[in-house]
Amino acid sequence: MSMTDKRTVRAAAVQIAPDLDDGAGTLGRVLAALDEAAGKGAQLVAFPETLLPWYPYFSFVHPPVATGAEHLRLYEHAVVVPGPATDAVSAAARRHGIVVALGVNERDHGSLYNAQLIFDADGSIRLKRRKITPTYHERMIWGQGDGSGLKVVDTAVGRVGALACWEHYNPLARYALMAQHEEIHVAQFPGSMVGPIFADQMEVTIRHHALESGCFVVNATGWLTDEQRARISPDEKLRKALTGGCMTAIVSPEGAHLAPPLTSGEGVLIADLDMALITKRKRMMDSVGHYARPELLSLLLDDRPQPTVRQFAETAATTSGSARDEADSTQAHDQPLDGGADQRIAVLRGAARRP
Repeated sequence: MSMTDKRTVRAAAVQIAPDLDDGAGTLGRVLAALDEAAGKGAQLVAFPETLLPWYPYFSFVHPPVATGAEHLRLYEHAVVVPGPATDAVSAAARRHGIVVALGVNERDHGSLYNAQLIFDADGSIRLKRRKITPTYHERMIWGQGDGSGLKVVDTAVGRVGALACWEHYNPLARYALMAQHEEIHVAQFPGSMVGPIFADQMEVTIRHHALESGCFVVNATGWLTDEQRARISPDEKLRKALTGGCMTAIVSPEGAHLAPPLTSGEGVLIADLDMALITKRKRMMDSVGHYARPELLSLLLDDRPQPTVRQFAETAATTSGSARDEADSTQAHDQPLDGGADQRIAVLRGAARRP
């Protein structure tokens, strides 16, 4: 029996401008792009970072004191997961039988998060993850994600993982996905920022990840029109910070572009992924297999959700031996990593057991 993966996956990376007036308008553009990509035979379609309703470009060129109105407007148009916007994307994925990777501003009550969603070909949401550390100006806009989102999920096109923008500069975050044997990595960047140097750095980053992980990378960046840049800032000097920085690309496990990248304008980039190239690359260098040295170097990952409230409560019945053993087992699994937390848990445990 052959161990070579003979599958071919047709991937699409979409470089697209949002509708800065209306989240529903951006959603319409997403659905139209899905129709177009599906018409070209795409089985996987990737969109830019927080495309829906739009990336908070305003926060990059204006001081925090001047961004209140735009920040509140982003709240107004942000996406609840699940909700009407995700239902529409789910229906499109199911109708076309395609896997969709979409970046959204997720609203969770009083906070916004930079979220990446992966919809399977049956329309189900296989992954919702939040950017673990927003970058620079973004920290005024979004909350932080946690390790529960550092997951690779099985989909109709294979094992898919995702990171947003400068998360790719966190080698441990990338290794967490590599260790889960991702076959296709979706990278999402805002685009239309910083200038050509951003595009150059992005290209280095995604090609390196493809080589190091031995997987395909499908990267999508956003686009702003001249009119949109003028709307965000009337200052010509500030508008220069909202140019360039686009590198929509599809890269093989050997680090090669599978199609000429898109660096300006809108478009849909299409390439066929020969999955046999994964084994071809990993035969030479498997960073999480025969090339690893776990006795020397390893990753400690806390992949538990981190809720703001944790309840430690035991009734009188739980003081019985079996219940106590179960509580001990649970707390051992949830053992915190810092000594101070260890002491707090010990105090709570002792208080719960006192009659």
